[in-house]
Amino acid sequence: MSEDLDKMSNSIFDNLVPPTWVKKGFLSLKPLSSWIIDCNARIDFLNTWIKDGTPKVYWLSGFFFPQAFLTGILQNYARKYTIAVDKLDFTFNFKDDITF
Repeated sequence: MSEDLDKMSNSIFDNLVPPTWVKKGFLSLKPLSSWIIDCNARIDFLNTWIKDGTPKVYWLSGFFFPQAFLTGILQNYARKYTIAVDKLDFTFNFKDDITF
C-alpha cells in the first residue's frame, strides 16, 4: 500500500477528510461525514443550475471560489451597461423575513 493510500484509509477510519482530497476540494473544517453531505449538496446545486437554468437565488458559500463568481457578476453588468467595472460595487439589504 502506498503512503498516500495509507493516509487516506486512516483518515476515512478517523472520519477526517483525506489529505489528497483537502488539496483538491473546497475548504472546510467539517468531519468527513459532514464534508461528503456538503459536497453532494454542492454538486446538486450545480447540476440543478445546469439542468434548470440560472437560479433566482445563489448559494454563495457553495461555490469553490465565491469571489470569482461575484467578480464575474460585476464584469457582466459592466459589459452590458458599458460601465467601468471598478466603479461598481454591491449593496446589501438585510431583512428579518425571507420571501422568494
